[in-house]
Parts: sequence; C-alpha cells; structure tokens
Amino acid sequence: MTELQPRPAAIAVVRHEGRFLLVRRANPPDPGRWGFPGGKVEPGETVADAAVRELAEETGVRAEAIRAFDCVDVIRPGFHFVLVAVACRYVAGEAVAADDAHEAAWFTLDEIAAGKAPFLEQVERIARSAPAA
Repeated sequence: MTELQPRPAAIAVVRHEGRFLLVRRANPPDPGRWGFPGGKVEPGETVADAAVRELAEETGVRAEAIRAFDCVDVIRPGFHFVLVAVACRYVAGEAVAADDAHEAAWFTLDEIAAGKAPFLEQVERIARSAPAA
C-alpha cells in the first residue's frame, strides 16, 4: 500500500459587505459542493500568496491576505490536503467562476448555517471563526 502524503493548500476567506465568497467545486475532492476558493501551495510560495493567487484564478476577485487563522485536514480516498484558512481583505473584482470552479457566489453566515446549498462540512465553522479583515 502506498502511503498518502499530505499536501499543503490554502483557502481564501473573503468577507465583503456581510457575505462570504464561496465556489462550487468542479473537481475532486468534493465536486459539486460549496467551499472557500483555494488550492495547492506551489513550491517556494507562501500560504498567503497561494490563497490570493487561487482566489484570483477561481473567481477573478482580488484581495489582500491578512493572516492565517485556521487549519483543516481534508482526507478522502486518494487525497490528503492540509488546508490553511487565510483571512483576506476584498480589494476589487466581480466574482465569476473560472479555473476549477463551477460557480462563485456570496453567502451570508445565516445562509451558510441554514444549509441553503451543499456546503463542505468545515465552511460554517471557518466562517464563524474568521477574523474581520
């Protein structure tokens, strides 16, 4: 059996005008579910830079990384990502799905808590703990 190596990844937690920016994932793990934009940290890249880069690639939104504030393991068959949540301050841009996202949309914490869409299990906890950016 091959040992699965954890991969570092970053997620951008952007709150703007009382809403969080989420994307509906197109690719594994968890296709079709809503989560924060993000992806793998590239060699030589900081977690903060990865969060901002992935945010722009997946949504077209530009933001400034403020600080990392949480960490989540995502372990699925064939995958083990260690996601570092990075609070980001919105700078500019319209949220449009691109790269590996089917959709991009803004959700309030109440909408997330009510399960208005198929959210990934960690989305509500991360949104609740997100520092103001």
